[in-house]
Amino acid sequence: MTDSKTVRVRFAPSPTGMFHVGGARSALFNWALARQQPGGRFVLRIEDTDAARNKPEWTEGIIRALAWLGIREGDEHFEGPYFQSAYADKHRETARRLYEEGRAYYCDCTREQVQQRRGNEHLGYDGFCRDRGLEPGPGRALRFRVPEGGPTVVDDRVRGRVEFEHSAIEDFVIARADGSPLFVLANVVDDIEMGINEVVRGEEHLSNTPKQQLLWEALGHTPPVWAHLPVIVNEKRQKLSKRRDKVALESYQEEGYLPEAMVNYLMLLGWSPGGDREIMPWSEMEPLFDVSKVNSSSAFFDEKKLRAFNGEYIRALDLKEFIERCRPWLAPDVAPWPAEGYDEVVFERVAPLAQSRIAVLSEIIPNVDFLFLDQPVEDPQSWNKAMKPGVGREMVTAALTRYDDPDLPWRAAELKAALEEAGAEHGLKLGKAQAPVRVAVTGRTVGLPLFESLELLGRERTLQRLRAALAKLDATQDAEA
Repeated sequence: MTDSKTVRVRFAPSPTGMFHVGGARSALFNWALARQQPGGRFVLRIEDTDAARNKPEWTEGIIRALAWLGIREGDEHFEGPYFQSAYADKHRETARRLYEEGRAYYCDCTREQVQQRRGNEHLGYDGFCRDRGLEPGPGRALRFRVPEGGPTVVDDRVRGRVEFEHSAIEDFVIARADGSPLFVLANVVDDIEMGINEVVRGEEHLSNTPKQQLLWEALGHTPPVWAHLPVIVNEKRQKLSKRRDKVALESYQEEGYLPEAMVNYLMLLGWSPGGDREIMPWSEMEPLFDVSKVNSSSAFFDEKKLRAFNGEYIRALDLKEFIERCRPWLAPDVAPWPAEGYDEVVFERVAPLAQSRIAVLSEIIPNVDFLFLDQPVEDPQSWNKAMKPGVGREMVTAALTRYDDPDLPWRAAELKAALEEAGAEHGLKLGKAQAPVRVAVTGRTVGLPLFESLELLGRERTLQRLRAALAKLDATQDAEA
């Protein structure tokens, strides 16, 4: 929990790509802090000063992704979005002020010159221009004059007291020769201008913190309360990488993960509400969240566990809501079946069967497509597995014989009993007896309960598919003869 001072936190992403799940975790932790207090504010600041890499669509993607997580404009705790580029004049003014106050100086050293003076030492910049009294000019960057002595102490709510010796901090550049500020300065100026008093962000920013704290103090302001969240790693304990791992929040959204499941899972990456309970809605997690209880050890992003969480949330939906959540995958321009093949009544009847079995919403398609396609999508591996000699032809033929009986009621219970009896005549238990029938009718060995599926498909279409499967088996046998 925060102290009595009204909390103002910020989330400051750069619009240079898809929205990282690590960023989503940071945003949620900040959002919880802001909402715990009346008047608390979550400030969204887009750090868009890298014009070469920024794209408007990336900014729009950030805003959409946050809204999907429940962090959106219109909430009394939400403020922004602000754009860092709008503060460029303030950045330049602050850089000039630091120079005029003697807290920064101009330097014309090239990287090669610094390396040449250092030889085999790798200690960064050596302070060569500290007392040369250079004026602004071409090729001259502005460096902050790190105070002698030290250390700078960072009181981190996750990591405790962290000391940084000034002897290990070089006089760092805060503005380029053209006057444009570097991130370290712009970030501090923006936080001061926006009244940010708590900074909750990823561990990778910890190394910047002593420099930023020195700038806060040089500008006459009290630094914010710091909290650096543990790095998120994959199953090999490697930091999540855009090039190697599935880290884009949009990918999970497109696959059919529910936002409430994603929020629940991300909140547990480094923090626990206590006890054994993990499945917990945001409304219960928000008041419990305490950044000082975040674990400093790396957090494992377990996609299998996230998938299990999502399945739990899907099963908890009422049926009407589940059907609505499936709509994006049933749309005519997305679904694999022709628009005229879709039957809403049939889908509403099959939905309860699918809801209890799928883990992500996109799985609705392979579970129900056989109902709306003229012919099922055949999986060759499933066909070869189910249609083995001595089983495939025999059970397809037996099913065709029994299901073609007009006196057989076309209901799941009777369909099951008939196939179970046929299987017994061939010395097969129901599990093996139904596999060829399932593949013939649905195209796959795994799916919804077979006999309820046959009932929904109807007698005529079921028989047509069984006959087609038998014809294919005959053709294969003739080709091999």
